[in-house]
Amino acid sequence: MTRKSKQKEAILRVVKSTKSHPTASWVYEQVREEIPGISLGTVYRNLKLLKQDGEIVELDLAGTLSRFDGAVQDHYHFRCEQCNRIFDVDEPVDKTINDKITRKTGFRVTHHRLEFRGLCQDCQQKAC
Repeated sequence: MTRKSKQKEAILRVVKSTKSHPTASWVYEQVREEIPGISLGTVYRNLKLLKQDGEIVELDLAGTLSRFDGAVQDHYHFRCEQCNRIFDVDEPVDKTINDKITRKTGFRVTHHRLEFRGLCQDCQQKAC
């Protein structure tokens, strides 16, 4: 566990206060309202430390900008292919997939991430 700091606590508070799965830049803009002198580098450094400490999760799927999630329990995500928003999917994680892949490949699977893609409800309505 790394030491606490005012900056790290503010960053963690911002990430945990939203379900929007923010980018580092968004977190930076929010934290600057509380700590005007904070640098983007400090935000990146602390996001990395919070991830290492298991306080947040980094979503870096499909080569897009990393997003951060304050909900650290295993869960699935949905990414809208039009607006790029990310949503949590309220569906239990199927841990039997891990065992199936282990049996089939011999790999030791500890966890998996699954991202669903398509159009969110807002973008579907805009298309009509």
